[in-house]
Amino acid sequence: MIIKRQDKRYLRLLSEKYPNEAAVASEIVNLEAILSMPKGTEHFLSDLHGADAAFLHVIKNASGVIRRKVDDIYGDSLSEEEKRALCAMIYYPEERLEYCHQTKGELMHELYKRRLMQVVEVTRAVTVKYTRSKVRKRLPKEFAYIIEELLHESKAEPDRQVYYQAIINSIIRIGKAEDLLKAFCHLIHHLVIDKLHIVGDIFDRGPGAPRIMEHLCAYHDFDLQWGNHDIEWMGAAAGNLALIATVLRVSIRYANVETLEEDYGINLLPLATFAIDHYGNDPCTQFQTKDLENNVRLKRSAGLMAKMHKAIAILQFKLEGQTILHHPEYHMEDRLLLDKIDYQNGTITLDGKTYPLLDTHFPTIDPKQPYELSEDEFALMEQLLHSFRRSKRLQKHLRCLYQHGSLHLVTNHCLLYHAAIPMNADGSFTEVEVCGKRVKGKALMERTDEVIREAYYGENHADDFCTTHLYRPSEELDYMWYLWCGPYSPLYNKDKMTTFERYFLADKELGKEQKGAYYELANQRPTCEKILREFGLDPATGKIINGHTPVHTLKGESPVRAEGMRLVIDGGFSKPYQAQTGIAGYTLIYNSHGMQLVEHKHFDSLEEAVASGADIHSQVQLQDFSNHRMLVRETDIGKQLEDQVRNLKKLLYAYRHGILRESYPDEE
Repeated sequence: MIIKRQDKRYLRLLSEKYPNEAAVASEIVNLEAILSMPKGTEHFLSDLHGADAAFLHVIKNASGVIRRKVDDIYGDSLSEEEKRALCAMIYYPEERLEYCHQTKGELMHELYKRRLMQVVEVTRAVTVKYTRSKVRKRLPKEFAYIIEELLHESKAEPDRQVYYQAIINSIIRIGKAEDLLKAFCHLIHHLVIDKLHIVGDIFDRGPGAPRIMEHLCAYHDFDLQWGNHDIEWMGAAAGNLALIATVLRVSIRYANVETLEEDYGINLLPLATFAIDHYGNDPCTQFQTKDLENNVRLKRSAGLMAKMHKAIAILQFKLEGQTILHHPEYHMEDRLLLDKIDYQNGTITLDGKTYPLLDTHFPTIDPKQPYELSEDEFALMEQLLHSFRRSKRLQKHLRCLYQHGSLHLVTNHCLLYHAAIPMNADGSFTEVEVCGKRVKGKALMERTDEVIREAYYGENHADDFCTTHLYRPSEELDYMWYLWCGPYSPLYNKDKMTTFERYFLADKELGKEQKGAYYELANQRPTCEKILREFGLDPATGKIINGHTPVHTLKGESPVRAEGMRLVIDGGFSKPYQAQTGIAGYTLIYNSHGMQLVEHKHFDSLEEAVASGADIHSQVQLQDFSNHRMLVRETDIGKQLEDQVRNLKKLLYAYRHGILRESYPDEE
């Protein structure tokens, strides 16, 4: 073996971690053992849309995997009621223990003993594919020794059985049974899902996005491919005024203001005051908030909510108009609508045809300068910008989205992106100008990812206003708005977003949005083969995984497209979408045997899950298993580990041939 000069510099650095031959040999053995293990289980979910209770339950029950483990272990030896109770304990140990205290009373001692023995069995079942060293790294320090002992119990040795029973009895006597139960349950959660992929759209519709983000930010291993609704919130948090207005409008429209006020501390009082001042006598009929039935507090203030809704919608149209005028390269002049209104007659002319408006009261619009903010609007946006930029929790979640997120990801033969790769009708990739560079295909995704990061981390002027009231942030921050609604945005890719038409025009045809060519072409095998090759994947083994477009199972749609090459996993976690999808979400599970697409039914509530063991009913929709079991060495992580092994073997050679000197720090 020849050790090159450039290798020696790296090997010297490596020798600091592995200072002698024994240390190197031990690590080589460890890594080669890991490479021979089955690959870890990956779970893919998309389009959570604030459905925190359903999302958290699916994570805790591992999309039904834990229940199947319990069935495999206990078969008919446990009743259905006992299995449900055991699963409830594993999913929600803190809540279930509190419930048991209220209902079991003095029987808790026996419950501790029974549940500890059961969770040890379940934990043992989920650790079989991992090395002891990997499991050891996941153990809580307080109980590491005890858990290791219990996991390696031998039923063939009666004396050892007595030893293990003594450990459990001792734990119960000293009052640590509950802590140990929780430790085992959380260990199961860590091991049953090795890696979690969220294929976009955590935000909007439901109220639970902040709780989803809190869980993800603390999760052991996850990544995120940004969706259009994530970009909307990311742009708002970074300071894009048009997107701040959009976030507020969407939140008010769907009765989701608690997320803004209570979770993120966004002060809506300035908007409420502005709305009363300028729309006090306006019924704002077209701007009634949806889904108020179950929100008593907001229902009482429905009139004010409608006024706030209209006020922020008009502001959004003004700010969007400013952005379009400032960026002719967006080619979105057809979305400049405020200057097409005949304010005296209450009509608008589009493509040479005149339509009556459903609402003709525009007290804040100057017909001569329809896109310029009034003094009061300017002051309001200044306050809202300050509120978004100074929300500590929102900024924390934004940093988490940037740290773990990307526009696309290539991992283990899979290509993940939320919505689309813009394409022309002939199947070629559309060339798009992104902040001064013309790019397409993979280069478009990479360039857009750069711009998204620059919008937040780069130098911009999001806190500055021009004296003319025409807001001018950085070019990259403006592009965040284009990504939300632009025709060739890989996160949207429709001809237009018809928000104005849906509010102000009766003709429903005018509210339709034409999807880009990608959405039809990507259902065909040749297109998917082309896309996979573009991203360096082999079409024979590669898969494309998307979200974004709900799968209408009620209409016979399938999540499996292009002869199995593309999987669309938007199954409607959020309740408003379930009327379209007919289900309540998908999870794609990718383990060493292959892929399973699991379809979920509606989740009742946390309270029902804790009290009665109510679970999400999940069934396998697709199963693509291979006779060949995939090992770690065949994964992306495996390639990295093999590279480490090669370097360690060079270091071993260097020690054995005197090229580098060994050291024994413990003896010094």
